[in-house]
Amino acid sequence: MHLDTPATLLLVDDEPEILVALADLFEDEFRVLTAPSGPHGLEILAAEPDVHVIISDQRMPEMTGDAFLGRARQVSQAEALLLTGYADLEAVINALNHGRIAGYAPKPWEPAALLSMVRNAAERFRLGRSLETEQALLQGLLESSADPLSFKDAQGRFVRLNAAKAAALARPLEACLHHEEAAMLDRPAAAAALRRADAEAMARRRPVEVVEQRQEAGAPPRWVRISRIPILGRDGQPTHLATVEHDMTEQRALEERLHQAEKMQALGTMAGGIAHDFNNLLTAILGSLELLLHSGMAQPRQERLVKNAILAAERGSTLTQRLLSFSRKRDLQLRASDVNRLVTDVEDLLLRSLGDAITLHRQLADALWPAMVDPEQFGLALLNLCINSRDAMPEGGSITLRTRNVSVGEEEVGDLAGGDYVAIAVSDTGSGMPPEVMAQAFEPFFTTKEVGKGTGLGLSMVYGLTRQSGGTTVITSVPGEGTTVELFLPRALRPAEAQASQDGVPQPAAHPVTVLVVDDDPAVRRVTATFLADLGHRVVEVPDGEAALRSLRDNPGIGLMVSDLVMPRMSGVELTRNARSLRPALPILLLTGYADPARVPEGYPVLRKPFRRADLAHCVAELLQG
Repeated sequence: MHLDTPATLLLVDDEPEILVALADLFEDEFRVLTAPSGPHGLEILAAEPDVHVIISDQRMPEMTGDAFLGRARQVSQAEALLLTGYADLEAVINALNHGRIAGYAPKPWEPAALLSMVRNAAERFRLGRSLETEQALLQGLLESSADPLSFKDAQGRFVRLNAAKAAALARPLEACLHHEEAAMLDRPAAAAALRRADAEAMARRRPVEVVEQRQEAGAPPRWVRISRIPILGRDGQPTHLATVEHDMTEQRALEERLHQAEKMQALGTMAGGIAHDFNNLLTAILGSLELLLHSGMAQPRQERLVKNAILAAERGSTLTQRLLSFSRKRDLQLRASDVNRLVTDVEDLLLRSLGDAITLHRQLADALWPAMVDPEQFGLALLNLCINSRDAMPEGGSITLRTRNVSVGEEEVGDLAGGDYVAIAVSDTGSGMPPEVMAQAFEPFFTTKEVGKGTGLGLSMVYGLTRQSGGTTVITSVPGEGTTVELFLPRALRPAEAQASQDGVPQPAAHPVTVLVVDDDPAVRRVTATFLADLGHRVVEVPDGEAALRSLRDNPGIGLMVSDLVMPRMSGVELTRNARSLRPALPILLLTGYADPARVPEGYPVLRKPFRRADLAHCVAELLQG
């Protein structure tokens, strides 16, 4: 009952005058109920369970006061007072034993003394009810909490604990009560640390929270947040200590994954910008070298030097592909692919790259499902993984490529959704990875190789490829026993597509047209225009979208537009939209150093920089034929 609500009194007496006098004494301060007999009083108690104090006469015809209070005790927790008009010691003792009376008063009573006695009884009832409520709440908390909870005295002995805490100590709950927790620990160092932590919390006289790492034999480490809450007595000194332990291993893992995702996103944004500028430079370099090569070299030595420079520029192009793959800024060409065929096709390249000290084994599953993947990027990922394995085996060893069909349940494999996948594992017999290296393996620019021998982008590129394809990458490794990197690619719902080879030698255009080339980078614009001119097309060059729109208005003979996607003031997307409003049937080819797939207008072909002359010739021919 709320403290502002008056306490309820039940007055029981067979004399009406006494009831009136008692009611008059108490009614200003209490809610008063009256009954002329014991049986009538029991009826009121059955209907009014929230009675605080019962005042009963002893000498009544139907039921004596001590008998009535004994019966009342069975249905009510109210405080009881006995009124007696004569010295009946036996009745008082009987009421004390059976009715558990809190006191008795003689008739006639002294009003102030009786009023004080009733006030004290009502306050005892309130305190008792509050204590019961607190005990029920505490018991409910202890029983319902999955977290280990306990209360200790100043000597560290348990006075209360729940089943979760007892289970953590591997003991029955009853065996823990009144025993010191530190004494139950097997390791003396842990026991001493626990005593210090408890004593520090008691000395501070305020809650203390710490996070501990716990390592049990044969189990991964767990992180536990422990709150120690001193309970102070009336004098402000700590008398007991409450402890709450919450296992936050899963929460910590989620926080680490979120931090990793945020870091990858930030680095991906940076990598995308770098790749855009780098690809523009490579387009100009590769294009100029290719034009120089096809202009006719006077000496074989000059031709070798130019070809060597082209190979170096193509390696730079591979580096930007890695950057874009881990940052998920590369627009993958996902196709239903035969993974076994892709592994077989790249085997010769792998053998040339690995050297004689490495033995390559294949264990390719029969009836392998088709998988959704970019074949070009998959080959690059496989090459990266095999080179990493080679570097982990400086004295030689073996690499095994395995494929399999696998159906994954929800939350069975890291961040992978449930479903059907094609798994490709690359296993080596190398030095393996310690846990701290595995934790950083997918981070871009992280490498354990010497300076100049690794970019730190190989594994992050592989991870980016699988995540962008709808799968994931999982590493298992034991120091001294080798490493396995397994790629999970989503199963394709249609048969694998045949991998058609393209002729790398560009043919002159069958029907030359006037091509509008739009690019804010002069070097890239010149290379693109020269490639097109060599194919027999007439070329109009402009540096931005505004100039392009003016050319389209002024020159109705333009039959094709080739535009960069990322430009200042007016992007390629905006230019495409405006150009189509002027010339709805105009064929348009977009060029990009990197492109977030979401930014590319649907239905428009995209050629990635750096491109070769044959790549440009093929795209232009397809557009003009279409």
